[in-house]
Amino acid sequence: MLVDQLGRSIINLRISVTDRCNFRCVYCMPEEGMKWLPRDGILTFEEIERLARVFCALGIRKLRLTGGEPLLRHDLHELVRMLVAVPGVEDIALTTNGVLLAEQAEALARAGLRRVNVSLDSLERETFEAVARRDALDRVLAGLDAAATYFEGAIKVNAVLIRGINDHEILEFAELARRPRFEVRFIEYMPLDAQRAWSMDRIVSGEEIRRSIHERYPLCRESGDDSRAPSQDWVFADGIGGKVGFIDSVTAPFCDHCNRIRMTADGKLRTCLFSTGETDLLSLVRGAADDEEITRVIRDAVWKKEPGHKINQPDFVPASRSMSQIGG
Repeated sequence: MLVDQLGRSIINLRISVTDRCNFRCVYCMPEEGMKWLPRDGILTFEEIERLARVFCALGIRKLRLTGGEPLLRHDLHELVRMLVAVPGVEDIALTTNGVLLAEQAEALARAGLRRVNVSLDSLERETFEAVARRDALDRVLAGLDAAATYFEGAIKVNAVLIRGINDHEILEFAELARRPRFEVRFIEYMPLDAQRAWSMDRIVSGEEIRRSIHERYPLCRESGDDSRAPSQDWVFADGIGGKVGFIDSVTAPFCDHCNRIRMTADGKLRTCLFSTGETDLLSLVRGAADDEEITRVIRDAVWKKEPGHKINQPDFVPASRSMSQIGG
């Protein structure tokens, strides 16, 4: 197993397949001026598969494909097909903005993908455009419909609320979660934007959102909910619909039981979303390193995994890259 010096067992690996994105969300990246990685500077599917085999031999059991926008990566379903066959993989999921999902959902499902999370920060056209800087709400909603058609289980929606921008839509998101199979997860706004515009007073805390929903639609903690999971899930007391989840990563950090690591599109291992340093796996894969050496490097890096992100503490240091460059 992959274990760090604090005794945390690492079983989740998030794999970014591209730094490119067709949105310009205000909490993630600037509207203009992004410099993309060169095509030959990102991991090939074969390189991703090789590294996934090494990671899974070390105890990784869950993979999540991210970006940028992962559906911009040509023939992504082929990578899914390759990863499904990796020994030890128990779950493969995808995080997407959903704008290309309607066109690709069937191929992804046939390749073996079972779960998707769709990032959706507004259900109102004008507000959606203000956050994503793109007029694409209708296409994202079509992507959600496709997800309901082709994928098993819950349809998960990730929403980041920012005070003064989209926090007036709390109940609208709650109503979306009252549809069968839908799960809306509220993720607290984090300091990962390239423009450094984040501040504590713009956070809409999970507790505030819970109270607002509970006043209109009483909530109950989901029985059997894993207290170690990032999302703390609640169901509606009247039994209608799916559920709402809260990832309170700023006001109630879960760093002490974090079980995830990340690999960027250019093959850098990050042991925390807010890492200021990275371990270069791309050069090992393209060099003469065998799997044993790569295994040793991964073990050493994970052993030194950071205790926590320290957001809003005096010694907090912002992440070395923006969210789109790290992988969502």
